This record gives sequence, structure tokens and C-alpha cells, in this order.
Amino acid sequence: MNDFLKQWGEAAYTTTGFFWMALWAFALGYVISSMIQIFVTEKKMQKTMGGAEEKGVLLGTFFGFISSSCSFAALASTKSLFKKGASFVSSIAFLLASTNLVIELGIIISIFLGWQFVVGEYVGGILLILISWLLIRLINPKKLIEKARKNLEDNDKDNDENSKSWKDKMQSEESWAKVSKQYGMEWKMVWKDVTVGFTIAGIVAAFVPDAWFQTLFIGTGNGNTDFSFLEILEHIVVGPVAAFITFIGSMGNIPLAALLFGKGVSFAGVMAFIFSDLVVFPILRINAKYYGWKMSLFILFLLFSALVGASLILHYSFDLFSILPDSSQVTIQDSEFFKIDYTFYLNLVFLAISGYLLYLGFFKRKDIMHMKEMAPKSKTLESTLKYAAFICYVWLAGGLIVKFFA
Repeated sequence: MNDFLKQWGEAAYTTTGFFWMALWAFALGYVISSMIQIFVTEKKMQKTMGGAEEKGVLLGTFFGFISSSCSFAALASTKSLFKKGASFVSSIAFLLASTNLVIELGIIISIFLGWQFVVGEYVGGILLILISWLLIRLINPKKLIEKARKNLEDNDKDNDENSKSWKDKMQSEESWAKVSKQYGMEWKMVWKDVTVGFTIAGIVAAFVPDAWFQTLFIGTGNGNTDFSFLEILEHIVVGPVAAFITFIGSMGNIPLAALLFGKGVSFAGVMAFIFSDLVVFPILRINAKYYGWKMSLFILFLLFSALVGASLILHYSFDLFSILPDSSQVTIQDSEFFKIDYTFYLNLVFLAISGYLLYLGFFKRKDIMHMKEMAPKSKTLESTLKYAAFICYVWLAGGLIVKFFA
């Protein structure tokens, strides 16, 4: 019993430390994301993405880079862009970029995993787009694309609230109130995923023995870093399976990715785990609702194939240049999470910025309305995640009481 209580306290403390480490990064990323989404509109994106294929892919990648990292927001934006004339390949480029190349994800990865994984995330995101583009050109699913367009009913009304230039918007309190609304929406979209994902990471770090990881990921353990091709391939396939089981988005999965790497999983396997947020069942279901099941399964095949290819290319390229990261440098449990350092001061700064934004949008200018289209989430899954998050808070509170007072 004493061992369980000790592990409970450590799990809760580790999870709380993860939140503290990542708080400023989430806030910074979502402030930037919210500003861009208000000042650079979807309508302007759509106008420039329906031309030449090469230009469309390039622009889709760029617009995805400056968009939100939430998978459900990215799915809705991708559907809207495709419906309004963007090519299929440029829409896929936008989807992949908006979930893999975004600023806030890179910041979180740098905190938990280090610079090699940040490079892997951004280079890998580009590889995902290029491989998907190549596969689309080779397969050339014209009929499937045409049928997917027919499945989308164009009921959108173009509210041109975007007649102002971005310079005028930057000087408008109304626009900044919309930024604050969007900032609140970003947190609303991810709080459940982040809570559950970070809590699972703390629990796994404290309770799950190394032998479990050695069984799940072949060849790990005993400091082994010299993996065979088949072992790396197995890690790449199992990584998405682990992501599928957690049902957590990429932002919430980063501590788990750090845990996997610290336990000896290969660089390729960890990158595949991070890339997997678009190949889980909730995403498959939403794509089926938008485009039909045939197109949804084709997108699943497309993204999974790109994920496998990108992870392999990254691993062997990093190995060739002798920059594969060392798993011993990643420490998932740190007894000094809350020391007075740059994290402490950055958290204070961004808590103050967050407080001002929430005051502006939800109190001073609560008359300002701003809604962003979201993909239709499963009510059952959302309810499950919400109650799971509340259970996590009870678990964390109990664990911290046990650690510091029992």
C-alpha cells in the first residue's frame, strides 16, 4: 500500500510538473495562432489555393503553418477550403501543415524532447506533404475526388467581415477582442486532451515497468540504440497504434512521446507516434462524414503511408549525419519542476497576458461575437474525455495531498 501511495504521489507530481513546464509554451503558441487566424482569413487563403498545383501545395503548406494545431479545427478548415475550390492535394498539404508545422507544437516538443525532434517535426511535416503529393499523383483518384466534392453541400455564406486590411485590424479593439475569443476557443479545444494526455504520461512514468515497453517495442531496453530495419519498422507501426489507444491529440501526446523515447523507443517510432494524430478513428469518422467512407479510407491510407515513409527517411537521414538524439538526455521525471528559472518568469508573463486577453474578450467586450467552424466531434467521445479530465483532476489533487501531506 505504501508503494502505491508513493507512486501515486510521484505520478501526480510529475503530471503537475509537465503542466508547469509547458504552460508558457501553450499560451505563446495560442496567442500567435489566435492573432493569425483573426488577421489572416480563410477566405483570403481559399482565393490563392485554387490555381496551379505546385503553387497550391506551397500556399496550402504556408497557410497550414500559420494556422491552429487543433486537429478538429484543421479538419473543418480543410473541408471548407476544398469545398470552395482548393485542389485536393493543396487541401491535404494544408491539413498536414496545420497539424505538424505549427509554432506551438514545435515549442512544446523543444521543451520535452529537444532540438532534434523539433527539426524532425518540421522536416517530417514537409516530407509528409511531399510523400502524400507523390502518392496522389501516382494513384490519380480523380473520380474519388469528384465524388468527395459532390458530398459537400456548399451552404456557406460568405460573411465578408474581412474588408478591412490587416493593418486596420491590428489597430482595432474589436479585432483584438476577437483574438481573445479565439484564444479562449483554442484552450477550450485542447484542455481535455492535454489534461488526460499529461495525466496518462505521469501515471505511465510512475507505474508502468520498463519490461512493458520492451515487450511492446521490440529491441528496446538495456540502453540499446542499434536497431535493425525490421525493429524500426515495428516501432513505426506500433507508434500509431499507441496513439490510437490514447485518443489524445498531438499537443497532449508530447509528454508520452518523451516517455517512450526515454524508455528506449527508436527515434523513428517516436516520430511516428507524434505524426499519428490524423490516423485515429475519430478523424476517420469525421472525414467519412465530410467526403464519404471511400475517400476517408483513401486519406487514411495516404497519411499512414506518408507517416511510415517520413519516419524512415528521418531516422536514417539523422543517422547518416550522426545527429540521432540520445534517449539518456530525455528525463521524464524531474524533481525540480518548480524551481525559479526562465520557466517561472515566462509562466508569470503569459499568465498576465492570458488574464488581459480573457478580460478584454469576455468581460470588457463581451458584446463581440466570434465563432470558428469546428469538425463535428463525437458527443460520446467528448463526454468521455470531459469526465475523464475531471477524474484526472481528482486523481492529481489526491496524489499531491498524498505526496506532501501524507
